Formats: sequence, structure tokens, C-alpha cells
Amino acid sequence: MGGLTEPTGMPLDAGGPVGVPDGLQRLWTPHRMAYISDTHQPDEHDCPFCHAPALSDEQALIVHRGEHAYVLLNLFPYNSGHLLVCPYRHVATYDEATVEEVAEIGALTQRAMRVLGAVLGCQGFNIGMNQGAIAGAGIAAHLHQHIVPRWAADSNFFPIIARTKALPELLGDVRDKVASAWADPGGPAGA
Repeated sequence: MGGLTEPTGMPLDAGGPVGVPDGLQRLWTPHRMAYISDTHQPDEHDCPFCHAPALSDEQALIVHRGEHAYVLLNLFPYNSGHLLVCPYRHVATYDEATVEEVAEIGALTQRAMRVLGAVLGCQGFNIGMNQGAIAGAGIAAHLHQHIVPRWAADSNFFPIIARTKALPELLGDVRDKVASAWADPGGPAGA
């Protein structure tokens, strides 16, 4: 069988091919197994999204409290200004949310986009929900929507190869900026 190589030109396992070459490079990130292997999903008693509203806004990194949902900074952000919109009720999936919760989550998402654009100068957003642990939800037991601000060339390999996130501002400082802009009736949060 000799002569089979990876796309990089490296020979495949000497005992025979271990897979069909597909032209893809692989980056192995074994440190991510800690996230994958943690299958505990909180209930109302130990859920951080149920607990956060009982704390002060500064302690919980909350930037806005609505009637059915609230907005807070992600404690483990992908980018500076990464927000989460959570209903107060402990529900796991979008289809379990009430009409009022869905409407407020949508309205808060729109406001968050305006505020982040004005305060952080972001050029785009990733917005989404991971529904269920199998879909990548770190806390699948409590519905939450991600709003991740994006800038040109903001992606890099630090998280993959160096287990490092480059965040230019402290979470508390970002929370203060976003909360202040959110509360300004003449600012981007209006409407």
C-alpha cells in the first residue's frame, strides 16, 4: 500500500491507512475535552442564569433588566462585548419560551446590536442559540442567545494553539460602557 500520505506529504500510519485522505488539515485541541466531557446541566438551584438576577448588576455583569428577560456579558467571551440574552424563567429551549419572552429576547437583541455598534464600533455580529448540549450549549438547561460583536480580522489561532483569548478590555469596564449606553434615552438603545 506504500505511498499514501496526508495532504501535508507526511506518510499515513505505517500499519496501513487510518483514514481516507480528504485534503483537510487537523488542529488537535485536547484541552477542549474538559468542556466536552462535563455533562452536568444545572437545574434551577445551581443555574448561573437563574442566580445572576439575584446579584447586583456589577457582580452578575448584567447590562439591562427587562420584564421577561435580561442581558449580561458572557463570563467566558468569544470577543469583547459578547452578550447573552436570557429569560428569567428556567426553560431549556426556544420552543418552551412564551410569546412574551420570545418578543422581549428579540427586542433586547436589536437594542444590544445598536448599543454594541455605538460603544464598541463593531462591524458585524454573530447571533445565535445552541439548543441542547449536543448542539454545543455550555448551559443547555437555560435558554440564552449569544450576541458576539465582530470586527475585520478579529479571528486568530490564540484560543486553539495557545489556550489564550486576547480581550482588550476588562469585563467590568465593558459592562459599565454597555450599561451606560443602554440606559441613555437619547443613545443607540432607544427605539
